[in-house]
Amino acid sequence: MTRFIAVAVPVPTLDLLTYRVPAGTSAPPLGARVVVPIGTRAVTGLVVSYLAAPPPGMTEAGVKPFTKALDDHSFVPTPVVELARWTAEYYAAGVGDAITAVLPPKTRDDRADAHKHRRVAAITAAGLGLLDAADDAAAASTTGRGLTARQREALDILRGSPDGLATAVLATRGVGGAVVARLARSGLVAVRTERVERDPFAASGFTVPPVDAMRRLTGEQMSALERLTALSEARAFRVALLHGVTGSGKTEIYLRLAAAVRRARRQVLMLVPEIALTPAVSALFQQAFGREVAVQHSGLSDGERHDQWQRIRAGDIGVVVGTRSAVFAPLEQVGLIIVDEEHDSSYKQDESPRYNGRDVAIVRGQRADALVVLGSATPSMESYHHAMTGKYERIVLERRIQDRPLATVTVVDMREEYATEGPDVIVSRALRDAITLRLERGEQAVVLLNRRGYSTSVFCRQCAGTVDCPNCSVSLVVHGAGAATKRARCHYCNYSVRVPGTCPSCAAPYLEQAGYGTERVEAEIVRLFPTARVARVDRDAIRRRGSLDALLMTFKRRELDLLVGTQMIAKGHDFPSVTLVGVISADVGLGMADFRAGERTFQLLTQVAGRAGRGEKPGAAIVQTLYPDHYSIRLACRQDYPAFYERELHFRTTMRYPPLVSLINTIVKAKTFAAAMDDAADLAARLRADGGDGTAFRVLGPAPAPLGRLRGEYRVQFLVKGLNRRRMRDALAAALAARPDLARRTTVDVDPLSVL
Repeated sequence: MTRFIAVAVPVPTLDLLTYRVPAGTSAPPLGARVVVPIGTRAVTGLVVSYLAAPPPGMTEAGVKPFTKALDDHSFVPTPVVELARWTAEYYAAGVGDAITAVLPPKTRDDRADAHKHRRVAAITAAGLGLLDAADDAAAASTTGRGLTARQREALDILRGSPDGLATAVLATRGVGGAVVARLARSGLVAVRTERVERDPFAASGFTVPPVDAMRRLTGEQMSALERLTALSEARAFRVALLHGVTGSGKTEIYLRLAAAVRRARRQVLMLVPEIALTPAVSALFQQAFGREVAVQHSGLSDGERHDQWQRIRAGDIGVVVGTRSAVFAPLEQVGLIIVDEEHDSSYKQDESPRYNGRDVAIVRGQRADALVVLGSATPSMESYHHAMTGKYERIVLERRIQDRPLATVTVVDMREEYATEGPDVIVSRALRDAITLRLERGEQAVVLLNRRGYSTSVFCRQCAGTVDCPNCSVSLVVHGAGAATKRARCHYCNYSVRVPGTCPSCAAPYLEQAGYGTERVEAEIVRLFPTARVARVDRDAIRRRGSLDALLMTFKRRELDLLVGTQMIAKGHDFPSVTLVGVISADVGLGMADFRAGERTFQLLTQVAGRAGRGEKPGAAIVQTLYPDHYSIRLACRQDYPAFYERELHFRTTMRYPPLVSLINTIVKAKTFAAAMDDAADLAARLRADGGDGTAFRVLGPAPAPLGRLRGEYRVQFLVKGLNRRRMRDALAAALAARPDLARRTTVDVDPLSVL
């Protein structure tokens, strides 16, 4: 008989907690929700495992009983619970952090019903007969008095809707709740309560053109599909890297492969990196699979996410489309997992647990004996390295569909442009001429700058001081073009202030603005092309829910000529009428103190160039840069991934960075720099004593983090490098266990995508 249960609760940093099964009570099933006491609070958690005895150091009397069980069945499938436990262990987080990703909204408490309901009124046979009799005497005998005009009107309305109408709809037609209630008491109307499913697809409004089911695949597509189908039919775990140039038809392969897996009665999980991509992708899958499709991402309302999760859990769903958190969707017969744009940094969560959705998807596929397909035109160094060393199967699409050419790329050396046009030029002559030509032809263009705001800094010409964030070690970014709306804002803590008229340091009235972001580029485009229809896509411009979908649909319908934006417009979107892409400051990310800077630059430039020429007309890209000879820019313009991989791998090998070694980035925070440095030095010393002296792994640092102060806290970091990731994690866990006071002030990032 089970006497103790281990429970995971959605509380940061907490590991499994042990509770006693009360006498005379059965142990809840694994994966069931239970309400448990934590201090003075009652929290809902998941039953993860059974224990025969209390953990070491605890007595039976010291173990509290759980308060109550909310389910008599497994609420979350056991494989999903186990996946969350693995995620917590691998990414050095508490199980409490990981379990939050597993439990959907509105199920993390003990409310009996989190569904949405509506009241529906329907006319009864008595009410219908009364209307047919049209006899006030009959009405009086039934109701005790004659029908009022409003009651008779209500019955007339309901007679036209045999299945009934929602009381909210009746209210809009002048029939209030009191009228319905009186008719119900008289037996003329029946009122029932219905559960309403909140539909995220209706809210998106995204549509796709009808798909030609007879559309022929290219030879490359057919070969790729045949190989992937064979892998899926083997019902054994495999990972395949689908390396296809932009516009090569990877999505069509996904759809047909998913259809084959569904025919085999297995389920499909389709991951995309950004919420912005889910409407288009889910619309394509809905067109192919109808009501079998569900969507999961944080952009949905809590109610929508709850209802979609419940549909998946009930087994009504064959395909789930979502962002990284959808990797924990409660599917039980997974046969195919697709990770589109697998290289994208959006798959990496920036809060605990700092998991990479791509890598968790691979583990899920391994446990389900499923095929995992990683798709990208610019694979991550890690995925491509695995493919080249035989760990993954590599399937290549080298040509666009219908043999459409890749965009021709022109590089503009902005040093020469500044010498000719002056230091304030934003849009080069080549780009101006190219945009003019597209506008004359009635074609569309996209202009990219991966930096928000109007100006990137404010400085004083007298003392050279800058207007900085008081909480973070960064300059404030100016937003707003007009004097009345202009504010300086921190992109990390969201601190903002009106742009001062005098220098905060020396009080001189000689403040200047330097640098530029997407707001300034948009203003310049509007100035240069006053008759063009221009819109901007960045986090500042699309804050309202649904605004991004609406804007992209407007652009797709060709109601806009030019789209200015950040990296949000660079990936995954298909705009057939775009024949020109302009890149402002292509080297904006190269100066970052991060070993992945070159890789990210190459990926961004290749992806954005791939937005051009996807329709009938050929495309072109114009890349503005101060470093035209940098290998990441030069090879991106040639769209030569193999050459980039070899060059970048040489750098990573020389410096001993991933994918050649494993890496853990650890950041210690404190109110003073000295305290942060002392604590980080103590942890680093413990690690060095436990194999971090180079015998098992190496510890680099501590040193001030590139972003030295964030939200009022100083940050010091050290890196752990080695070949045995488990050994590195265990040593770091032991060091932190010896300093429990640092648990909430230390960030551990396993396999980091950024070391800032």
